[in-house]
Amino acid sequence: MTIRILPAVGDPDAARAIGGLLGQLPGVEPLRVVEDATRLLDTLAVLAAASVADLPEVVLVHERLGPLPALELIREVALRFPATGVVLVTATPSPALYAAAMDAGARGLAGLPLSYEELGARVQAAAHWATGVRRHLGSGPEALTEGGAGGSLVAVVGAKGGVGTTVTAVQLALAASAAGRAVALVDLDLQAGDVASYLDVQFRRSIADLAGISDISPRVLQDAVFPHPTGLGLLLAPAEGERGEEVGDLAARQIAGALRGRYELVVVDCGTQITAAGAAMVELADVALLVTTPDVVSVRGAKRMVRLWERLQIRKAEETTTVVNRHSRSAEIQPPLVERTTGTKTARTTVPAGYKDLQPAVDSGRMQDLDARSPVRQALWALAAELGLAAPAPGGSRGPAHADRSLSGGLRRRRAALGPGGTGPDQLAPVPASRFRRRGGDRGQVAVEFLGLLPLVLVVLAVVWQCVLIGYTYSLAGDAADKGARAGAAGGDCVSAARADVPGAWGDGGIGCGAEGGVYRARVSLPVPVLFPGAADWPWTVEGSAGAARED
Repeated sequence: MTIRILPAVGDPDAARAIGGLLGQLPGVEPLRVVEDATRLLDTLAVLAAASVADLPEVVLVHERLGPLPALELIREVALRFPATGVVLVTATPSPALYAAAMDAGARGLAGLPLSYEELGARVQAAAHWATGVRRHLGSGPEALTEGGAGGSLVAVVGAKGGVGTTVTAVQLALAASAAGRAVALVDLDLQAGDVASYLDVQFRRSIADLAGISDISPRVLQDAVFPHPTGLGLLLAPAEGERGEEVGDLAARQIAGALRGRYELVVVDCGTQITAAGAAMVELADVALLVTTPDVVSVRGAKRMVRLWERLQIRKAEETTTVVNRHSRSAEIQPPLVERTTGTKTARTTVPAGYKDLQPAVDSGRMQDLDARSPVRQALWALAAELGLAAPAPGGSRGPAHADRSLSGGLRRRRAALGPGGTGPDQLAPVPASRFRRRGGDRGQVAVEFLGLLPLVLVVLAVVWQCVLIGYTYSLAGDAADKGARAGAAGGDCVSAARADVPGAWGDGGIGCGAEGGVYRARVSLPVPVLFPGAADWPWTVEGSAGAARED
């Protein structure tokens, strides 16, 4: 049997030394070295997406790998990937460290400088243990369910308060549940979570009740998760905001692992403030959604959030998907500008503004009853389809998480690239999201708004046109009076001259001519037509008057 070993070593010199020894061991296939904890977890998640058989039998973890402490990283690997044996490589082996490593889930400890015999013995023991576990669990993807690596995790984060983070998370979870998936919705906005209010839930247990439990069994998890009538499993934020401090980085990772072991999809509302727990969820997420609105303040907040994640080595900008909420075609800030500003990918689906649609559902606490014809609901469910969340699970299963995990921006690398000559995880191409035809969205919103404004537009146009007709009638009356007065002053026919340039649609009107002292004066009265000249007239007229000196 060939033993596949994945070395996780940050120091280049140590990596070369370990690689040289691994190459001398018989029956060993060394995989490409990973340089930090994030890449190690990401690589293992990619391999686990296919089957447990694709995972390496042994992972070597150098004590100074970073950025996570080595023991914490070992605990995370053991929790999420129980069918892989972990060996800690350290320069200071001691009984206390050995005991701590075993408690964390390691299968062995090797001291530096490594010797051929010691490394071979540790690798063989860890590989033998991993083979036994796999034989016991089976080789299918369902073997990962107890370890918590099976389900997909989506983290939803807001660029700032009030951009619609919770609405987005709730509707994505509802869309996935309606498609037949087993979905858990987690409220990780620990001090100001509103998921319970949006879904009309009163439940005394919360995520804080799981924080102090080192081994979260299915029974313990079941007691903490509220089964909602929609089919969602809700893990709520604590009612007392101060209890949010109990949920730290390690607790969040353990809770995520337990949820992923039971549900096909875990949607986490991380709020807008990145805590240690929220950072862990964003790092573990297969898909990280950053919600923003098309305004300068929100886009700056999104950019600030992405830069924070990069500084903390939580997530890269290009691995983040930005969702533009309350979008309109008339806004100055459009998705391409958001994409360039933040350096993230922007979802093709944008969510229109819909205060009138949302307000009744929010006020009643029944977000699940949001009208299916609502442009907001249609857009968010289309977003779920774009991300692959709403695609039905194979066979319609609602059991433990072992279904389709091809999420956009998530598990998108292949094991073939991890072999001895392959490229690293960062150079591999992403798997494109499922194609779909967007329903509703901006076009539906524009059509509804246009139909609503059409009567007002027509009224305004009619008023403007009527004003034009009134002004034109005044102009006709004045011009006719002027021509009549001049003709009369020269001894001509005043009435005929005045009537000559008046259009027939304005009728004959009233024309009066006569001398007043040394001035010959003409007066012309014309009716004002209603919208269409010749069809109907207003009951009042306008008058034009002009005079000219008599030529005797």
